Amino acid sequence: MTINKNSFSTSAIHHGFEELELHGSLIPPIYMTSTYAFKNVAQGAARFSGEEPGHFYSRISNPTVEILETRFAKLEKAQACVAFASGMGAITSVLWTLLQSGDEILVDKTLYACTFAFMQHGLTKFGINVTCVDMTNHSALKSALASKPKLIFFETPTNPNMRLIDIETVSKLIKAQNTIMIVDNTYATPYLCNPIELGADIVVHSATKYISGHGDVIAGLAVGTHEMMQRVRLEGLKDMTGAVMTPLTAHQLMRGLKTLDLRMQKHCENANTIASHLAAHPLVETIYYPGDSNNPYHLLASRQMRGFGGMLAFTLKSKNKLQTGIGMMNQLKMIRLAVSLGDAETLIQHPASMVHSLCTPEERIKQGIDDGLVRMSVGLENAEDIWNDLKQAIDYANTL
Repeated sequence: MTINKNSFSTSAIHHGFEELELHGSLIPPIYMTSTYAFKNVAQGAARFSGEEPGHFYSRISNPTVEILETRFAKLEKAQACVAFASGMGAITSVLWTLLQSGDEILVDKTLYACTFAFMQHGLTKFGINVTCVDMTNHSALKSALASKPKLIFFETPTNPNMRLIDIETVSKLIKAQNTIMIVDNTYATPYLCNPIELGADIVVHSATKYISGHGDVIAGLAVGTHEMMQRVRLEGLKDMTGAVMTPLTAHQLMRGLKTLDLRMQKHCENANTIASHLAAHPLVETIYYPGDSNNPYHLLASRQMRGFGGMLAFTLKSKNKLQTGIGMMNQLKMIRLAVSLGDAETLIQHPASMVHSLCTPEERIKQGIDDGLVRMSVGLENAEDIWNDLKQAIDYANTL
């Protein structure tokens, strides 16, 4: 009998844990401990110095969290992973490890609002230069790279307007210089895209989203080389942010990983169905979804991703798009009006008045976020049930 230990679904369920080594427990134990006993002083000293592998304090590592990290690194096709208490914990821990006063970080023009706030209002307080550029414009990107920034950071697809950035092309543009490339892969997940294979140095995730898949945890993950992740663990995580993942959270994320491939297939199928219905609806003005053959990023998505994901956005035809969008969302019955994404439930939100209200109207315009834009995380319900609820709300909004 041949078992493909590299297949995604098998790795997501089995990698990094041998059940028979721990009393035959099918599920990895939850090690609820803050510290660890040593056989003697010499062993304690060796673990603190790094000369001997092993755990010594759960702010640095924990057996349950370590299994998750090993498993997720495998799925992202990376050497190593570090887990965090949130997606922002992952981003801030990585950046505080790698940046110092006087460095420049080059970021895409569209970012998740809290990432944007950290970049523009956090890093800049400490003498770090943050430069925004449209990374889909390769000519503009080449010009921006002339200053040889320390880091380059982007999401793909971007939150919330679904722009796609060509990871492989960006990697080739920075190959001749020592710029570190960090990609936020939250929307795609390792099931749909592996940025490390395309040239990224570090990949970050809000594991709160699709990795969990059940809307019941807050968590973050980062992957990269052994050397880079060890630096992030011992500098950014241990000493600078303390954004430590709990063992229970690691347990819940491993539960989510077991069904990630099945869930992502269903998310993709449902999103494609909803996008098709939206495209045919006379009141819909614009759809932002890479699975649409008319979308400007469709060919890139077909090459860079194994599916088009479960996220989409759209605007409605109206003289007052903002009020029409709000009226539509307030009329929904089954679809939940909530931030976050990647849950079993279909979630919808209005970026301009919710998450991206952290940005000024001028900043939203620069990021390409229309005030009437509605972001939708298509869930796992019956696709026609999702559409029927959305359609009645759109039809209602047309009467306002």
